Amino acid sequence: MHAKPGTDLHIPDSCPVTGPHLHSLGPCDCVTSSPPLIVHDSDTLSGMIDPASLPDDPGCYLFSDEADAILYIGKAKNLRKRVTSYFQKTDHDPKTRNLIARVASVSIMVTNTETEALLLENNLIKKHQPRYNIDLKDAKRFAYIELTKEPFPRIGFARRTSTADATYFGPFVSAAERDALLRVIKRVFRLRSCRKLPKRACLRYHMKSCSAPCIGVISEEDYHTQVERAATLLKGKGGELLTSLRLEMAECSASQDYEKAILLRNQIGAIEHLTERQHVERPKETDQDVIAYTIADDTVFLMVFSVEKGLLSGKQEYSFDNREDFFEEFLVQYYADRTPPAELILPHDVDEALSGYLAEQKGRNVQITVPKIGEKKKLLELVEKNIGQAFLKNELKVKDLQAALDLPDPPEVIECFDISHLSGTSMVGSMVQFRNGVPDKKNYRRFKIRTIEGIDDFASIAEIVKRRYHRLLEENTDLPDLIIIDGGKGQLSAARNVLQGLDLAIPVIAIAKREEEVYVPGEMLPRKLDPKGMALRYIQEIRDEAHRFAIAYHKLLRGKKMTERKSGSR
Repeated sequence: MHAKPGTDLHIPDSCPVTGPHLHSLGPCDCVTSSPPLIVHDSDTLSGMIDPASLPDDPGCYLFSDEADAILYIGKAKNLRKRVTSYFQKTDHDPKTRNLIARVASVSIMVTNTETEALLLENNLIKKHQPRYNIDLKDAKRFAYIELTKEPFPRIGFARRTSTADATYFGPFVSAAERDALLRVIKRVFRLRSCRKLPKRACLRYHMKSCSAPCIGVISEEDYHTQVERAATLLKGKGGELLTSLRLEMAECSASQDYEKAILLRNQIGAIEHLTERQHVERPKETDQDVIAYTIADDTVFLMVFSVEKGLLSGKQEYSFDNREDFFEEFLVQYYADRTPPAELILPHDVDEALSGYLAEQKGRNVQITVPKIGEKKKLLELVEKNIGQAFLKNELKVKDLQAALDLPDPPEVIECFDISHLSGTSMVGSMVQFRNGVPDKKNYRRFKIRTIEGIDDFASIAEIVKRRYHRLLEENTDLPDLIIIDGGKGQLSAARNVLQGLDLAIPVIAIAKREEEVYVPGEMLPRKLDPKGMALRYIQEIRDEAHRFAIAYHKLLRGKKMTERKSGSR
């Protein structure tokens, strides 16, 4: 890519598409660059760019700001049409409009094919990490099961797979399934889980869940046989392992080695039971990735289900800002560092160039399926259902709470107050804030009770509620959509009187701990909420967090007082 006029131009040491240059052969001919198109007024971009100066070739375009920082990198089948579309269209989403407003120059890099443009785009994004490109970070890190590469390998959990000193299996989406699998493997194959080999047998050996290589009960060769069997099971090849174990059991029975035959029989039974729990019938024994997404409030919520040898092996969750062409950009980045499966099951068609890119990453063609009916369509719907559970459950519980309390608007911002004390000493208050279903910890607040002597929860609640909202009114700051008080009718009445004195009409409720009763102003009896419903559970979640935060502050102050007393007595 050429620098702006007046700066030195350096030939890159390597081509972003084909790798290191052979300088003796001259410049790489798969990518050519052109000088940036300088734009002095971003409001008149459409008039500043001459479409005739842009080629009709495939390639990449780079938008930069006035400081020459790259804002966005994109690829195009036709650079002229794609780049000019940014400045001629008027119906862009807010993110794209913000991007265009900051663009001061446009640079292009021409490639021979659109597939080369995809490769180049991915490498440039990884190198420059532009602000407006997708920041592809996994929304959740799942645990793996690891087998170390020691003389007597250890089995356990791992959150990261960066070391080469172990073999990793996973990731595992369900902690319950992961734990169940690990328990079975430890019990069946009796592998060690200790960090260091002890000098004498531990309790696990006596419970028959470890073969005790530490004291030489099992040879290294026999131990490795068990490790290989465990690895076979973890790879999803339970059928192969069962066939092998059944043959060995028959041989042991024939040679009257009944003790070993019984051990093998128990292993077979445990593996069969585990396989019944994990197995998902699939029509083909191919590896597949099932990818679906939904868009809510201009945010993309996307999920990838990985199916290996007919078994659902894991899922990964992502969320990022919605923008044009986000899906293809995601696929390019996602498969840049991992081998694509034999088949991709997607919600809609993608560009043909992406098929070429995936084939190049894998070394052979990747089948792209957009199912309309049948088993694969059900898999796609399953991913969509999981997206709802993983990402949209917070939105659902906010709406459920609105309905349960008959609120006019969704309670997107909720503040909850609690009081903590020990026999009337070190009385403190806490306030936690939940925003769109999740804690917003930067807006948590702690209060020392200033005006109350002794034990008076009602007056203490009144004090901290008044201090909080008097300050928000002074600062002209946004108010919450709902206030929750940890307590009963008395605490609710105290908070409500304060709000009326401040001329605030914020909805307020209280929840009493003992019976988990919810009190609403103007109602004689507590309102009955479904004990298993999302609304009550959400209220409890917020109340419990306020209680935890208050107790933590109370303990902190008590600890400081005890330290001061000890210092004073010296």
